[in-house]
Amino acid sequence: MLSMEAFNSLEADEARAALTAVCAAPAWIDAVATGRPYADAEALREAGLAAYDALTPEQIRQAVDAHPAIGAKVGGDSVESAWSRGEQRGAASADADTARAQAEANAAYAERFGHVFLICATGRSAAEMVAEARRRLDNDPETEAAEVARELRAIVALRLRKLVST
Repeated sequence: MLSMEAFNSLEADEARAALTAVCAAPAWIDAVATGRPYADAEALREAGLAAYDALTPEQIRQAVDAHPAIGAKVGGDSVESAWSRGEQRGAASADADTARAQAEANAAYAERFGHVFLICATGRSAAEMVAEARRRLDNDPETEAAEVARELRAIVALRLRKLVST
């Protein structure tokens, strides 16, 4: 976690790298990075969510494509990897049957919609995420795109809070 002063003082490429852990859509990264300096964490959060709300469906898909599947082993020592591991704690602690059910639901979801099943996993159990994946398999593509956008927005809001200290 950075202080607001440290975030505002980052070189442009360092700021973009830090923001990529929040949302990997290049348009979002550019909008938030070029908006610096921010007065405080709340101003950054508001700007980040406004930039998210301006993304096109294609730009949202770019960000979704950067996310690991729920239940997948997330390696690496990047900030984003650490956040993903923490956010997916519920899936990581699943028993073998639930983990298998999640993998099956993930595969069916990817087959149906062409991308990973995305959910703001923080605070959710593995069983909840399996049930949600199964429920969303019945969505039409338009409804699912709206659900994905809402879930990704929740992830962005959460990660913006993690990025800088208040």
